[in-house]
Amino acid sequence: MQHALLSSLLVSVPLVSAIGCPYANHGGDVLSKRQDGTEKVRLPGDDGFLDKFYVDDTDVYTTTDFGTPVSDRVSLKAGERGPTLLEDFVLRTKITRFDHERVPERAVHARGAAAHGYFESYADWRNITAASFLGKAGKQTPVFLRFSTVAGSRGSADSVRDVRGFACRFYTDGGNLDVVGNNAPVFFIQDAMQFPDLIHSVKPRQDNEIPQAGTAHDSAWDFFSQNPSTMHTLMWALSGPGIPRSYRHMPGFGVHTFRFVNDDGESKLIKWHFRPKVGMAAFVWPEAQTLSGLNPDFHRQDLYDSIERGQFPEWEVGVQIVDEKDMLSYGFDMQDPTKFLREELVPVTPLGKLVLNRNPRNYFAETEQVMMNPGHVVRGIDFSDDPLLQGRLFSYVDTQINRHGGPNFEQVPINQPRVPVHNNNRDGAGQGLIHLNKIAYGQNSLNDGSPKLANMTHGKGFFTAPKKRVVDGAYVRDVSPTFMDFWSHPRMYWNSLVPAEQQMLVNAARFELSKVASVPVRENVIRQFNLIDNGLATRVAAALGIAAPKPDPKFYHDNSTAYISYFRNPLASIEGLNVAILASVGSEKSMEQAKYLSSAFKAIGAHPIIVGEIMKEGVDQAYVSANAVLFDGIIATDGTKDLFTLKGGSTYFPAHVPGNLIRDGYAYGKPIAAIGNGKAGLELANVATRGEKGVYVVGSGERELKQLVKDFEGGLRTFKFLNRFAMDNEVTQD
Repeated sequence: MQHALLSSLLVSVPLVSAIGCPYANHGGDVLSKRQDGTEKVRLPGDDGFLDKFYVDDTDVYTTTDFGTPVSDRVSLKAGERGPTLLEDFVLRTKITRFDHERVPERAVHARGAAAHGYFESYADWRNITAASFLGKAGKQTPVFLRFSTVAGSRGSADSVRDVRGFACRFYTDGGNLDVVGNNAPVFFIQDAMQFPDLIHSVKPRQDNEIPQAGTAHDSAWDFFSQNPSTMHTLMWALSGPGIPRSYRHMPGFGVHTFRFVNDDGESKLIKWHFRPKVGMAAFVWPEAQTLSGLNPDFHRQDLYDSIERGQFPEWEVGVQIVDEKDMLSYGFDMQDPTKFLREELVPVTPLGKLVLNRNPRNYFAETEQVMMNPGHVVRGIDFSDDPLLQGRLFSYVDTQINRHGGPNFEQVPINQPRVPVHNNNRDGAGQGLIHLNKIAYGQNSLNDGSPKLANMTHGKGFFTAPKKRVVDGAYVRDVSPTFMDFWSHPRMYWNSLVPAEQQMLVNAARFELSKVASVPVRENVIRQFNLIDNGLATRVAAALGIAAPKPDPKFYHDNSTAYISYFRNPLASIEGLNVAILASVGSEKSMEQAKYLSSAFKAIGAHPIIVGEIMKEGVDQAYVSANAVLFDGIIATDGTKDLFTLKGGSTYFPAHVPGNLIRDGYAYGKPIAAIGNGKAGLELANVATRGEKGVYVVGSGERELKQLVKDFEGGLRTFKFLNRFAMDNEVTQD
């Protein structure tokens, strides 16, 4: 279905931006020559670096990898019906090459999608950092941003419940900077030593490889219950961030505390934030589950299609800035990656904007082979002593060597920096450079000391913040006492959710724990939840047949933050949201309305999809492949009544499909509308046609249709009408 949808909906919209390429000497986009000699417009961030690696197979003859023209369709045999000959080097090389196409998938974050774009600095930030890409207002830097799930394999679905990876590479003029983060600002563990244990626990069972890309099993929750540092990130994963509407609708965070260091060696602690321009939005769990089966590629398709339509995803990039002396001033240790610094305490300083405007040309060569590393830093960026970060600095290099088969992974085109590379590293599998310097060591006199050492004062080199650390000198294998509060921050997260979100979190925990067979594990989880909130523990316990615990209020408090809820605020934009326009090809009025609505919603940035009984001109998708989870809002046009009252079914689609689109769309909290006799769909689904928030019923007049578009835009911004979701008896909506 998804391939049919892609082919029918994907529209290429040429876009000429007014923002100049950072490598141009003028303000407009850059014209460059294609391989065929024609000119193309370069978008901001496209410096043409990868062009020399593109291979154009148009109007050419087949060759081997070593350049010999050959015919490779049929094997060489001794006679037409005879045996295949061992001397057939064309067969041997083609099959051998195919047998080695795959590389080891990532142990975590295997399932991903990515895009190219640019970062543009708002100002000159040299007062706080020596990072050159932040040193001038308007300066643009090419970027490559990869999104991913954590636990699932490369073939798993996009809409599983999981933390999402948010890894951004900045190809700066001072080297590559990788901010390898997530869509949650915290992580499950405090020390890298625990990472293999965490991943072993959440991965599928070793005996049957079940379940895929999910934590609803005993070993995961056993680990969570025995390691309370996991509780905070669990709260994020069990709510909106665990099932985001799209990559475009989720924020990114650097997770760890880093440092900005200026040219004078003065350092500040910083936390990275990437805030989506369109706002934050998430699915509800039944919706996400259904989507995993209908279109497991939903997120990557949404990203790809949005860019192809010229609706470029955008984030505002900022940092929280803290003085070194205030590392412990906010009630926790900023070196603890399981804690969140509320924006009410330290606001985010916006540094610039990040825009994705180009899709990869080849998934494997770019998205699969990009090898990020939190140790990829540039002058002006430095680390903290976060023990999880310190372990990652080793682990990422090691895993990339394993995936690539050697140490030369930085030479893969997508990994190459945009600046010359000079060092004494040599040889290794896959070496692609021809080093001319015979004096591959330092310190030397035979090459005049070159490559020379770059540092704080010479060569604009990286340097460690001179005064950043205070070390007591004692060797210990223990957790810092400043890391030992595991429950106050999950409590803050719980307090920050609106009641309907809290109910979603409760329901998610009930779902996960209902699949845990071990009663002691379930009981241990309830004990951990009770340290966060007694209501949370009691409500989850009720669904598991566990006695309600008494409150354990040591860590209870009323602190909250206004910046993490996915459902508290309306969307800033409806750009790229899918609006289903239900039509009937047998009704001229219905098709005319559908055409009008499609044009009107395109004009305000939405992505309208006209659904009809069959594929024909004016129809984007057939009912046979339509489901409410694929759309963000649903409108039934006048003339569709017969679709909802079919008796005996249709050979083109199951008879229940049109009615289910309305019924399920309403159940998932989406805006729903009916025009004229399209109201039959609402009546069939038992949806109130008057006084119901997010339900719009109008006539067929032009004025009414214009008002409908305006009202429906407001419904799309609301995104989910939370009053439709059932709540536990003891809880009421705000």
